[in-house]
Amino acid sequence: MKKFKFITAFLSLLIAMPALAQTAGEMRLSLIDGDTQVATAEVNEWVPASINMPVRGGDSLWVPEGGKVEVQTPEGTYVRFNEGAYVNILASEPGSSQFYMSQGSAYLNFSGRQGNVIQIDTPLSSIRVYQRAKFKVDVDESGYTTVSVISGLVDVESRDGRTSVNGGKAISIDSDGYASVSGLGPVDDWERWNRSRDRRLAKTAGARHLPQELQTYSSDLDNNGRWVHTPDYGYIWTPTVVVSVGWSPYRIGRWVWIGGDYVWISYEPWGWVPYHYGRWVFVVRIGWCWVPPVAGAVYWGPGFVGWVYTPTYVAWVPLAPGEIYYGHGYYGPYSVDIRTVRVTDVRGATYKNIHVSNSVTVVSRNSFVTGKQEKVSVKENPFLKQKINVGRPDIKPEKGTMMPVVKQIPQSKKPPAALKEVKVKELKQSRPFVKERKSPVIAPKVEKTMPFKEPGAKPLKPEKKALPGLEKKVMPQPEKKIQPMPEKPSPEKKPQPSIEKKFPQVPEKVQPMPEKKLPPSKGKEPAIKEVPKKPEYKITPSPYEKTPPPPVEKKKPQEIYKAPEPQKKPEKMQPAKEAPEMKSKQPAKPAEKPTVQPGKPQEEDDESPFKKKKQKE
Repeated sequence: MKKFKFITAFLSLLIAMPALAQTAGEMRLSLIDGDTQVATAEVNEWVPASINMPVRGGDSLWVPEGGKVEVQTPEGTYVRFNEGAYVNILASEPGSSQFYMSQGSAYLNFSGRQGNVIQIDTPLSSIRVYQRAKFKVDVDESGYTTVSVISGLVDVESRDGRTSVNGGKAISIDSDGYASVSGLGPVDDWERWNRSRDRRLAKTAGARHLPQELQTYSSDLDNNGRWVHTPDYGYIWTPTVVVSVGWSPYRIGRWVWIGGDYVWISYEPWGWVPYHYGRWVFVVRIGWCWVPPVAGAVYWGPGFVGWVYTPTYVAWVPLAPGEIYYGHGYYGPYSVDIRTVRVTDVRGATYKNIHVSNSVTVVSRNSFVTGKQEKVSVKENPFLKQKINVGRPDIKPEKGTMMPVVKQIPQSKKPPAALKEVKVKELKQSRPFVKERKSPVIAPKVEKTMPFKEPGAKPLKPEKKALPGLEKKVMPQPEKKIQPMPEKPSPEKKPQPSIEKKFPQVPEKVQPMPEKKLPPSKGKEPAIKEVPKKPEYKITPSPYEKTPPPPVEKKKPQEIYKAPEPQKKPEKMQPAKEAPEMKSKQPAKPAEKPTVQPGKPQEEDDESPFKKKKQKE
């Protein structure tokens, strides 16, 4: 009879339908920094979040001051939220998901696999991405939204229209419905941290040992372990970071009631893929190793273990390759859905790992429910002594069972009361999850381009909304403003003509400049005849040399010598006539005659141009 039951359970592997698979493994919290909190669909209150916790549609996240959180999808998309972010996960489907962020900052690194879509909704906009892209979304408390596209193409829409934003551009949407486009600002600490995180999570060398569905998790494995080759299983992975002596799989973490089942949440940074995909085996001289699933048989599971539970304790052991997992759903090959197949007995001898030292983990029943550590004394291996149970423990979940991690959150880190009142069901109705790119989410059904603000222009939309009730009141107001227009004739008071009259008066003062007193000097020709050549030396009279300082003496002769050079007409006549004329420019004193002494010629200046002229003659 026992053999018949075992054969019946084995045959169910061939007829089980993949449609029964659970969707709890679509997304997980791959990074937790600070006191990030989560409100699941099962618990309508905020509890501490934990790394490697699966999240689904209907869950909410709150990131307090000093915190960060990262959500990862199996397709390799990362959505990160900074401190002050309040997020509702409205939908989670294979390859696609929808988030609603009331406030805060988000950074998205979308893998861009064909058929996938990510939708981010804010109070004033809806953002969708269909191809590989990196972009940021910032929402302040008033709902003002800014989408900064680092690379790729992102579709953005508001209630008044929609548009596409290319990499290197940013679009801001205000409450009036208008948008403005600008270039990207300088890289801040938030973006710098995200870029560093992207580089760390890039595919590593170990990806070649994983099926395509799990290659996005290669960085977790390579950063915390190594790959080894065995003749029985090929390349398998073993952790190199162990925090306790006598460690075994499914030891550091706890079972949490999520989505109608007990799900293992590991507190180890690498503890997502090895505990929800594949099996574990103990290899001599290596230790515990994880065997990845083969291509085409990648199925997420709540935790592939065998169970034994009594009124006082609960025990589990990791399953080895080829061993059957009994669960409430279909979780791939070598699994039985006990909801459709009745299994009454499981032979313990089928579990290979129960013979490995420290392979079985035992906790008290109270610790299993509340998460509090309590000592339990079990001398013998429960799997060799007790009856192996089919499926998870039949223990009714309590509030403590739904907490991923047991710890106290300070009151200052808890979400504001206003955010607690947000209802996810109402958000789903107002913001549907639309995968088709041509179909709008909140924009008018008639395709319409999003209105943009001109630089320096004020939005006109508020006035348009007020037109139906203010047409009669607004129309007379501009007429009153037009009445002051006749005051513009005031410029007729033209004081400018008076200014024009002043301009001709200014040259009248300058007119005395051309007045020349040279003509009266023509009457002194007889004095020049007495001394035809020596008057040339009178150009620099000795009395003139004594009065001014030496620097002035050098400047004025240069001006005097340069001035007569262009006026060469007088040179044709007797050159001696010019001497008295030039002398007349000096103060009119009768001291000119004593300077001319026939017996005592004045000292000649070697540098005088007149002397040079004389020498040439």
